[in-house]
Amino acid sequence: MARIRCLHLADLHLGWTPRAIGGREEERRQERDGLIKKAVDLALAYDSGIQMVIIAGDLFETHRPESGLVDTVLQELNRLEKAGIPIITVPGNHDEVTYYNSVYRQRRAEWPGILVTNPMPDLVATIELGDTSCHIYSMAYTGGLTQATEPLREFLHAQEDGIHLGVFHGSLDWDAGERSLPLSSQALAEVGYDYIALGHIHQYREKAVGDVLMLYPGAVEGKTFADPGEGFFTVVDIGNGLPVINKIPAQVRAYRQIKIDVTGMDSELELEEEITKKADPEAMVEIRLMGVFSYLPNLTNLVGRVKNQFYHVEIKDDTEFFNLETLKLGASEPTIQGYFLRRMLSRLETAEDEKKRKTIYLALAKGISAFAKGEK
Repeated sequence: MARIRCLHLADLHLGWTPRAIGGREEERRQERDGLIKKAVDLALAYDSGIQMVIIAGDLFETHRPESGLVDTVLQELNRLEKAGIPIITVPGNHDEVTYYNSVYRQRRAEWPGILVTNPMPDLVATIELGDTSCHIYSMAYTGGLTQATEPLREFLHAQEDGIHLGVFHGSLDWDAGERSLPLSSQALAEVGYDYIALGHIHQYREKAVGDVLMLYPGAVEGKTFADPGEGFFTVVDIGNGLPVINKIPAQVRAYRQIKIDVTGMDSELELEEEITKKADPEAMVEIRLMGVFSYLPNLTNLVGRVKNQFYHVEIKDDTEFFNLETLKLGASEPTIQGYFLRRMLSRLETAEDEKKRKTIYLALAKGISAFAKGEK
């Protein structure tokens, strides 16, 4: 039995629009929607060797994407079909098939390849790839029909020779409600598929149970700093032993989180200079300020001055602020807190170097925070 090579996609969330990124919301949406063309171009590249494309759910952000976007997606998928590359499309929980006006109900007749709509696990297709038969097992969560109040444990497996692939948009061993389609990894392993292509989790994850590999490719391109995407396409070689995973870098906009310790900085200008060192006009960047300020910065104005150095930048203030003159007044009080402040301020004045000074600043900030919360 020969190996087959699949492009495993999931959670593209086409049609998603970001909020409040300085007027670039529509530009960014169109940019992300270009993911489908990038994926198809990869599959059609003369040297890719890709023989099948699997879309394991949440191709769209909603079950009612704009008609123009759907037309574009169909054009791209038709390119694959014309090239003889089979496509398996599984609805997810965002682009759920349940609703009468779901894109998968409205455009079903013209959808290229295999569109999965059965509400419970079944053999949805057998595809011949050269001398190898590829049996596909899948389902589409459908409200009122899918029975998934607990992790699904009943899966089919045909007895015919060939490669057997499970394709599901769901959550392994995680009961997050039936619309997240909980799946038993043990039951999936026992049925004996050669590979299980999953969607729903936006981070790349592999889970092996025995000789069965279950894989979430993650989102190729990010949506937010908390959901930054993986930055690669997942291509899988299946058959004759364990699957082999290939991570193909994707040309997508990066989301970066950068931490800057402000402890010991004397001015907003010094902070601005530090941020400028991180400049990246192509990236979405979140700068998280840590440590302790010895002055009160105007972060709104600061963002305005540095924003042109990034595609988009946000500054999150995770610092603790205190004024040294105020602390000196507090140190004169005949209290435990006053005693603490006297000792720490004395240590601050006699600190041998900048590293020691930063350590004392942080200890001072934590102590003040503890007193403020009533901790002892």
